[in-house]
Amino acid sequence: MKNPLILIVFTALFTLINAPQSAAQADRFAAVKIKTTYLGNGIYMMAGSGGNMGLSTGPDGAFLIDDEFAPLSKKIKAAIGKVSKNDVRFLINTHWHGDHAGGNTNFGKGGAIIVAHNNVRKRLSKDQFMKAFNRHVPAAPAIARPIITFSDEIGFHQNGQDIHIIHVKNAHTDGDAFVYFEQANVLHMGDVFFNKMYPFIDTGSGGSIDGMIAGQERALTLVNDDTKIIPGHGPLGTKADLESNLAMLKAVRMAVLKTIAQGKTADEAVAANPLAALNDEWGGGFIKPDRMVRNTYMDLAGE
Repeated sequence: MKNPLILIVFTALFTLINAPQSAAQADRFAAVKIKTTYLGNGIYMMAGSGGNMGLSTGPDGAFLIDDEFAPLSKKIKAAIGKVSKNDVRFLINTHWHGDHAGGNTNFGKGGAIIVAHNNVRKRLSKDQFMKAFNRHVPAAPAIARPIITFSDEIGFHQNGQDIHIIHVKNAHTDGDAFVYFEQANVLHMGDVFFNKMYPFIDTGSGGSIDGMIAGQERALTLVNDDTKIIPGHGPLGTKADLESNLAMLKAVRMAVLKTIAQGKTADEAVAANPLAALNDEWGGGFIKPDRMVRNTYMDLAGE
């Protein structure tokens, strides 16, 4: 594995995603530091433990994309306070998972207006079952649910930016959204883009590899060689990174479809190691090669 730190971060991420916070987990969060990277035009990428956040600052107030886990809210607010004189005015959820929307209650209580796709509100409003982790997730309290929702696109005009929020159908989940800052040429892709690793696709929440491919193809129509791309997980990306990621997803799909056409069961497909040519480059994250094969097989086979 090329980067042991990636494994540590993602093991923690998926162990903790949406789970109730124990004292031991609180101690784990106590060691987390929020890293803030300036991208120009008053825009920052922020990373702690969970999904990467985006932040726009300026005279119209702080505009935040995702908010990681609830125990990190104070640290996130402190990090925002170092680059903005204003509290968070708008909070965008790129999807419903707790490593991206876990801080909604804390930011909602602080006066942030939460915005997300219709399906994000629906999922946060009811108990959920995450099949991939065999975990029941209780409904979020009312204060944590988006109060502005959209079906396809919605626009904001904040801090000198025309901000386009675009729904991506059935990709990582059924409620994914891109956030594109037009003048700054910065795109936050949420978990439709796991940079430099195999992705987690939550088929239990309506996600699919076909939707991930279509979503990344949509993103490529928005970007150019100068675009800074904030992935849901992994380092800041470029158009070239996204193109490489898309090629990987298409190769995964083709390889797994071949095992299905050969009549292999899911176990036989995993044993055949159809992603052998990809694993050295892409298999170092949380989703290991065997799991990527199995998840993709179950998705494409409709099981």
